[in-house]
Amino acid sequence: MKFLFNNLSKINRQRLSISIFLLSICSIYGQEKPQDSTKVEKLDEVLVKAVRVDAKSPITHSNINKEALAKRNLGQDIPMLLNFLPSVVTTTDAGAGVGYTSIRVRGVSSQSTNVTINGIPYNDAESLGTFWVNLSDFASSTESLQLQRGVGTSTNGSGAFGASINILTDAISKEASGEISNSYGSYNTRKHTVKFSTGLMNDHFEIAGRLSNIASDGYIDRASSDLKSYFLQGSYVDDNTLIKAIAFGGKEVTYQSWNGLEDLDKLENDRTYNSAGEYNDANGNPQFYDNEVDYYNQDHYQLHWNQRYNSQWSTTVGLNYTYGRGYFEQYKENEDFETYGLQPLDFGSETVNTTDLIRRRWLDNDYYVANVNANYKDDNLNLIFGGSFSHYDGDHFGEIIWAEFASQSEIRDRYYDGNSLKNDLSFFAKANYRLNEKISLYGDLQTRNVSYKTYGNTSDLVDFEIDKTFSFFNPKAGITYDVNTDNSLYFSYARANREANRTDFENNSDIKPEQLNDFELGWRHNKNNFTFNANVYYMQYNQQLVLSGQLDDVGNPIRTNSGKSYRLGLELEAIIPVTSKLTLQPNATLSTNKNNETVISFDGVAQNLGETDISFSPSLVAANAIVFQPIKNLQMSWLSKFVGEQYMGNTEADRSKLDSFFTNDFNINYTLKTESIFDSIVFSGLVNNIFNVKYVSNGYYYTYDDDWSNPGSITTIEGAGFYPQATTNFLVGVTMNF
Repeated sequence: MKFLFNNLSKINRQRLSISIFLLSICSIYGQEKPQDSTKVEKLDEVLVKAVRVDAKSPITHSNINKEALAKRNLGQDIPMLLNFLPSVVTTTDAGAGVGYTSIRVRGVSSQSTNVTINGIPYNDAESLGTFWVNLSDFASSTESLQLQRGVGTSTNGSGAFGASINILTDAISKEASGEISNSYGSYNTRKHTVKFSTGLMNDHFEIAGRLSNIASDGYIDRASSDLKSYFLQGSYVDDNTLIKAIAFGGKEVTYQSWNGLEDLDKLENDRTYNSAGEYNDANGNPQFYDNEVDYYNQDHYQLHWNQRYNSQWSTTVGLNYTYGRGYFEQYKENEDFETYGLQPLDFGSETVNTTDLIRRRWLDNDYYVANVNANYKDDNLNLIFGGSFSHYDGDHFGEIIWAEFASQSEIRDRYYDGNSLKNDLSFFAKANYRLNEKISLYGDLQTRNVSYKTYGNTSDLVDFEIDKTFSFFNPKAGITYDVNTDNSLYFSYARANREANRTDFENNSDIKPEQLNDFELGWRHNKNNFTFNANVYYMQYNQQLVLSGQLDDVGNPIRTNSGKSYRLGLELEAIIPVTSKLTLQPNATLSTNKNNETVISFDGVAQNLGETDISFSPSLVAANAIVFQPIKNLQMSWLSKFVGEQYMGNTEADRSKLDSFFTNDFNINYTLKTESIFDSIVFSGLVNNIFNVKYVSNGYYYTYDDDWSNPGSITTIEGAGFYPQATTNFLVGVTMNF
């Protein structure tokens, strides 16, 4: 009865949220006021004002607009589209940028990168990670994006420990429009997108939407992806009011490719090999299970209301409900009955206590968010204050859907079952104050209170009961000095505190929160279309949760507290107009990233390694774009990326080293203006890794003690896995706008 009640409760909550969403669309037709179309875009931007910074703020950041995203948006996920920004390293499990992808900024994992969509937290509340695979083709519904490096400004959701990415979805379109986009490329990768907008009807109302389907066989064997997504927006706007009701979501089915390659010979000679789903048939012949997939559905419902009261005061309210559910399926050989709570079977004199089976591990969760902000602005002061509350309710459970020997199990039995509840309440106040013509001051205060409770057991049938409460205070301050009209200097200090995630607690129930003190010193120069930015950062950590290099049994990276550590770096970026048709856009990050002290046990002996490199933190990351536009409607770009060598663990072990790599891509776009059915037809092409570099951008490293190979002693065994990235590959596309 408890199981039935819980599921009925979830269904009712989902239906209620959908009803609220539909009613909110209807309610926006109840007002009739004249509308000033020049204010539409500004009202849209207010939705992310609380989590963004402007050009004068002492926060290191990069802005990406819709047009820049569109040039390379041929099916790859958002992290791949950000690959050439400063301090960014991207990777993909399937090797070709479709499916499971991730981003690291300044060497910090995606779990420590805060992501918001219209100010609503997107990071998974428990894992703290960002699963871009559930947002396929979201770049097609993105108006703009800001990447803040370091702690950045106060944001909603989990704290930023290396970066924050905030996304603003499509702005209101004043004119009716439509778009059909199709692309195709290597590994049978294809993307099909249809978009529409009614434009402003009666000067106030707009309905817009998108449907997308992306599919790929993947570079890695069987690492296929079938990704479907949608975006629907209903808007009302007048002089001082903007109301948006938004629904978006996706369904993903990806064949698992998270095992990586541990066999160095295969890495050299069979680098697309994928061990996921491998088993032996009755004759001992190797086979691959055809449904070793990850399957997940995620739907988001947002309601935003921005109200401007006069030239100084405005408010923004944002509401969100997210419903996620899905599983990953695995074929497992010779599994012990005890692992699944099954009883041995007696067949005469023979006892059977192992079986081949197929299991599913499920997630079924609800996520609620409410944001409220107020903004006061005059000639000298820009003040924003408000709060955010989120509630997460997630079920974790496992099912055996087939077994060679089923023991006492029955259909839909759960061999493990657990629930997690997490509440996150934060308040903030931030202000930019113009002291005089030269100096602007920045202040930002945030308090955050987090409670996390779990019940039941884990997939290993271990009791998992956590009851933790955290209170964090995160102050930030900075100053900007305008040397002259072309040059400005800035300095900022920011503190961030952050709780551990579910996997951290599973591996160590006493794991500690991490703390970061971030110092940023920068120079911005802008004159005659020449732009140059330089930034020095010093990120001082206490109990930083760093990737150990190991993975758990479902592919999640395992993190450990590293005591004291730091990241010290110099970031350089420029836009150099060589001629009216040729532009260079280089950037580079030079850094040192160190654990102050690393103590390990190796071969049964404790060893102090002293200062060591932090895992996944290359000391040099550089990129460049050579952009050539010979005529108005034709643009060609040569894109280069260098990532220095890095370690996958924190001990600088040779086995854990990833070699440096240097890749080059070519991107071309041509717009054909027409006077027929279509306003324009855009032809796009992208060739990735032109020089066929065989490189690895991600992996894992682990050790374990083996005390049986040498009786009387302990031997530490090392292992490593690698995720090979695609060699030369291409994508071509056609977009028809009308």
